[in-house]
Amino acid sequence: MSKKILITGGAGFIAHHVIDKILSKTEWEIVTLDRLDFSGNLNRLNEVVSSYDDKVRKRVKVVYHDLKAELNPEICASIGKIDLIAHLAAGSHVDRSIKFPIEFVKDNVLGTAHILDFARKCDGLERFAYFSTDEIFGPAPPGINYKENDRYNSTNPYSATKAAGEELVVAYENTYGLPSFITHTMNVFGERQNPEKYIPMVIKKVRDNELVTVHANSAKTQAGSRHYIHAEDVANALLFLFNYDFSLLKADETGAKCQKFNIVGKDEIDNLELAKFIASCQNKDLNYEMVDFHSQRPGHDLRYALDGAKMKDMGWTPDSAYDKLKSTIDWTLKNDRWLKI
Repeated sequence: MSKKILITGGAGFIAHHVIDKILSKTEWEIVTLDRLDFSGNLNRLNEVVSSYDDKVRKRVKVVYHDLKAELNPEICASIGKIDLIAHLAAGSHVDRSIKFPIEFVKDNVLGTAHILDFARKCDGLERFAYFSTDEIFGPAPPGINYKENDRYNSTNPYSATKAAGEELVVAYENTYGLPSFITHTMNVFGERQNPEKYIPMVIKKVRDNELVTVHANSAKTQAGSRHYIHAEDVANALLFLFNYDFSLLKADETGAKCQKFNIVGKDEIDNLELAKFIASCQNKDLNYEMVDFHSQRPGHDLRYALDGAKMKDMGWTPDSAYDKLKSTIDWTLKNDRWLKI
């Protein structure tokens, strides 16, 4: 069945993978709303869309708009009638949020309010998806994996603004009956990622025989760890949720109407192990230094971890990160222009 989906931030890293998945697996029309800033790169979207034939390419429409402003009648007319919304547009670089916290409040809180207000006025909207982050829960002690409705413990402006966005989504469902759900994604990697992110940064530094900095505990004996997940798995999870019958789920134990879902990578990998794997894929030894993550990067945490049992019980599981890491490394080295952008 054909639908029409609005994706905010379509030129961003995760969103362009979502668009690719929708084009390959559905007949849906796509409208992407983007302002093309630090996080958005239209070359990503063009590279993906241009790989399809003319008929498929015509299913994608780009509308330029900065969500710090309300969607005016002209923008709304350009978008047209919508069945689904996936709100991925966000400032997502933790270091930038520490340097420019007010900009992140405008982008991630005010921007979310504006798209929510557009959504509540859409006749027949089936679902609104809000992409959040594991970072809203803060650092996870060893052995602790946070569930969907555990308490917030933001440690930087980025995670605080994403938590605020979640509360707005919940409020719009409770107040206006907006059919919504929230996802918490963990550290996502894949093709065409911003080169300042850890995996492409390590790929480049290993290739160029440079020192790799690995963030660790204060004693510099234990590297930080994440449940890494490929962007294609995240895109698959989103399609799974858009097509899932939520009436099959148990009522939320907190009484909230808005369902939340953790999209968790299969493998927890510490960053030193990851860097060594990237080096081995290039047939090189790793030149690295362990550094105290707190003094080097305030607002960053040693370990993030989510409990993925809910999605697993629903029938969704991701692929192993290691399988897709190898293909991502190979692709990135062959398309190294993405290490320069």
